[in-house]
Amino acid sequence: MKEIKNVVITGASSGIGLETARFLTQRGYRVFGLARTIIEGEEFESLKCDMTDYARVKQCFDEIEARAGSIDCLINNAGMGISGAMEYTSEEEIAKIFNLNLLAVINASKTILPYLRRSGGGKIINLSSVGAVIPLPFQACYSSSKAGLQTFSLALRLEVKDFGIDVSCILPGDTKTSFTSRREKSAVEVDEVYGDRIKRSVEKMEQDEQNGKPPITVSKVIYKIMKKKHSPACKTVGFSYKMIVLLTKILPTRLMLYIVKKMYG
Repeated sequence: MKEIKNVVITGASSGIGLETARFLTQRGYRVFGLARTIIEGEEFESLKCDMTDYARVKQCFDEIEARAGSIDCLINNAGMGISGAMEYTSEEEIAKIFNLNLLAVINASKTILPYLRRSGGGKIINLSSVGAVIPLPFQACYSSSKAGLQTFSLALRLEVKDFGIDVSCILPGDTKTSFTSRREKSAVEVDEVYGDRIKRSVEKMEQDEQNGKPPITVSKVIYKIMKKKHSPACKTVGFSYKMIVLLTKILPTRLMLYIVKKMYG
């Protein structure tokens, strides 16, 4: 197995990205954190990069390769959430979440391939969500963007396996991070059409997130995948969420949707 030395993490300014950058740096990896702002006061190296600016992404990869000599692993962590009823979600909001959660990851993954081949192989680790498997009402765009990311990861894995490049997709469940406070919410939370269903659903999701696992839990899973000779195609974080994902495969779709509606609908 090729030894991983130099790691790129997107969305490294907060949450899972920041925790993972710190965790890997402490274990001797040379970590380059990409974010829209320079990250101060950390031991890892920071580069300013908007992941939806494809030209800048390529510039960052060039700079990192020049500095470190190679790139061995890309962790696509940058993402965002939008909540609200689908009919109240604007075209701009839809484009924004898909551009960052899916299209930017596709671009970064395809752009990094020549760098990984030059280094003799490596890993791409994409952060999806249990919400990719469980369709979340009032977060339809988030769920579908993460589901698209999961399918993309599996397809790319088949394309690049022969180059010694492993592609893995991680599905975290509820995690206590600033993602909750940064979620963009619809201006309409209560009205005569949906009543207070939008508000109650989002509040339930936020409560679950704030009672969720700390981000270091996800960082440790990422680390284990990096250390494995053969990385798993998909990895769900946490025993309870593994059981939930398993149930979605076993239960009839109609029953699964009924349960989700009772919880969040």
